[in-house]
Amino acid sequence: MSHRLGHKRHGSIDLLEVIGVVNEKGSQGYLPPVHTPLTYDYVLVANNVHDASSETFKKQVAFVNALKSKKLKISKIPDDEKVFYGIKAPKEIFEQYRYLLKVSDACNWSYEQQGCVPLSTRIRIVNFILHHTCISDTGEYLQDLMKKNVFEAEFCLHEKKEQKELRKSWARWTACFQGQPITNVRNYFGEKVALYYLWLGWYTFLLIPAAVLGVIVFLYGLAFYNTSPLIKEVCDSNTIMCPLCDKCKVWHLSEICDYAKVNLLFDNEGTVAFAMFMAVWATVFLEFWKRHRASYVCEWKVFDWSEEEEELIMEIVNNPDCEPKQHKHSYLRSILVMVFVTFMLVLIIGLAHALVVFRVIAAVQLTDSSWEFVSDHASLVALMLGAVLHYLTITIMTRVNRIVAIKLCDIERVRSNAGTERSFTVKMFTFQFFTLFSSLIYTAFFLGRINGHPGKYTKLVGKWRLEECHPGGCLIDLFIQMAVIMVLKQIINNVFEITGPWLSRWMKRRKLSRKKRRCVNCYVKENQEPKVGMQLCDNCKLQDLQRNYRLNKVDCFSLFNEFLEMVIQFSFTTIFVAAFPLAPLLALLNNIIEIRLDAIKMVSLERRLVPQKTNNIGVWTTVLEAVGVLAVIANGLVIGISSDFIPRLVYKYYYGPCYNSTEPSVNCMSGYINNTLSTVQVNDPGLNFHLSQLMTDEIHNVTHCSYKDYRSSEDYSLTPQFWLILAVRLAFVILFEHVVVICKFIAAWFVPSSSLQVKNTRLHDKLKRLKEELSGETFY
Repeated sequence: MSHRLGHKRHGSIDLLEVIGVVNEKGSQGYLPPVHTPLTYDYVLVANNVHDASSETFKKQVAFVNALKSKKLKISKIPDDEKVFYGIKAPKEIFEQYRYLLKVSDACNWSYEQQGCVPLSTRIRIVNFILHHTCISDTGEYLQDLMKKNVFEAEFCLHEKKEQKELRKSWARWTACFQGQPITNVRNYFGEKVALYYLWLGWYTFLLIPAAVLGVIVFLYGLAFYNTSPLIKEVCDSNTIMCPLCDKCKVWHLSEICDYAKVNLLFDNEGTVAFAMFMAVWATVFLEFWKRHRASYVCEWKVFDWSEEEEELIMEIVNNPDCEPKQHKHSYLRSILVMVFVTFMLVLIIGLAHALVVFRVIAAVQLTDSSWEFVSDHASLVALMLGAVLHYLTITIMTRVNRIVAIKLCDIERVRSNAGTERSFTVKMFTFQFFTLFSSLIYTAFFLGRINGHPGKYTKLVGKWRLEECHPGGCLIDLFIQMAVIMVLKQIINNVFEITGPWLSRWMKRRKLSRKKRRCVNCYVKENQEPKVGMQLCDNCKLQDLQRNYRLNKVDCFSLFNEFLEMVIQFSFTTIFVAAFPLAPLLALLNNIIEIRLDAIKMVSLERRLVPQKTNNIGVWTTVLEAVGVLAVIANGLVIGISSDFIPRLVYKYYYGPCYNSTEPSVNCMSGYINNTLSTVQVNDPGLNFHLSQLMTDEIHNVTHCSYKDYRSSEDYSLTPQFWLILAVRLAFVILFEHVVVICKFIAAWFVPSSSLQVKNTRLHDKLKRLKEELSGETFY
């Protein structure tokens, strides 16, 4: 039996293959196939400057000479408008790299030491040399030259044969329910990209049980809401409710019959169990992911690989006389970063408050609308408009957050590239998290709880009354916001992800001259790799370079953006899942599309990403663990504070008819709705109700109205029942979080991060390496 999920076992197809998590026939000691050598390891593109006296031309020449001084071979292939510099590194550089790997403290026993330096490694080394080479006179690096338009683009070439194979087996829509060739992806794009798709596939696979259970919880509420005594009590009620805003009118409780049914779909006993399940699920997902990842990095021989160790090796390969970058720490810089981060968080939270103000003012204005539906449902329409505006805010702030995070990393001056990436990831995720969840946190825990009571309403600048929870329940507000944001975010993002690259490539093709020059010296078709030994003429080389140049640009943020999108989705799926049990189902459907969408972009529509080596998903693991902890806290608070689960529980066992009755025919929840309502006399001078608010076409001669709260009808003070419910709420939150945290620790302990086969394989490899070292050593 194979040690990895995803293999075919005993003639059956593993479920992982069906949904497209993995589909490989790997084996221990696997070596990547030998690629047909490309013409160049890397390509620089610049405008074809004919004036040899211009500053741009001089800098181009100076940088090319600097590369030649490092023994890189440079070929210049001019076009009518562009000039392509094909860069190829000599064998000696890679031999030096292999030797340094062998003697290093980490990165041992990788396939580079076993007689083969794959193209992905060649590209990575050349890319490092290019970005760490400067013009001696001015000290300008490639990044500086590109900002000054000395060079327009840089990229590594797609391999036609491997690209075609990936397109056929992976990067196409008809492969949505087929497996992912993870090892082939790794050989072509590097371990970093491969682990992203491995993680995304594993996340998608484990969403299946969460989505199924979420649908069951939804169907449970759907099956019983018609027969629920709570629904009947609302729908048959003649209770007159107080106005919900300063311009609103009194209304019958029975008017929210449909909304009460919707609220019960997501606020029932099944939701509590589902929230506990999802909190534990987040831990199980991460622990099984660590185990799943370990089997692959062990097979790829990168289990002990160190990013900072390889960075040192690259620096020596680039410059044998380099000096080590010293570890430094500045308290002043740390304080500055902390101050700016705090300022950004205050700004983001301020935007969430601005959305609250928008909804308050919009609800008042919509009440005067000439459209009857809008005026009758002003609060609901204002809530949906606020959710759409929240989405637009998220889109704008995403760009702002990235710029600020980059600037803060520049202030920190982290020593290594790996450290810079970790620092940027943490800052960017923190900003994005608050951008997306600040408004949801307000809706879940503050909406309707700080707006006061009749006679003492809280008002903005003494004019606009704060918004109430939806009459059907506070969870409806949270559900609507989550549904709008998740659906809009996923649909719009996917539309832009697929149409953006297509349109960009189409426009670039239109702008570029499409002069086709048929090559008579070699017959190389568009999607074929030249045969071994075949010499490409300049025209064929130029066509291949132009084909890669026309593809969409990629940068260091390309993969980061995909990770950030999926981790934010993971946060939505786990943190407020108690209010939206269908979130895992939406995430599952989105991810099935997302895997192929990202694959099509990377293989067919974008330039080839520079292959990066790694053995994990980096700081994202820590981020996911933090989200798992937040999921426990948030779901406990949503059930204990926001939902009516605790008030119903207290009523059933302490205030309801079953408390003193032993008759089995008594409905324990009878009278619950009226128990949650407080009553006021409308002629109380402190209430300031307008006469127009107290009369409708159906309601006349109103003497009293009700509102949802536990207050005395005389002095509006809180009743003992309120304090009892509050105490039970707090006790439930503490109990819920402790029970779930214990379950999380048990799950983490029960699932080891590496399987026994992985441990035995590593032990075998280390023993084999030590024996080989011993056999090659001479003792005196």
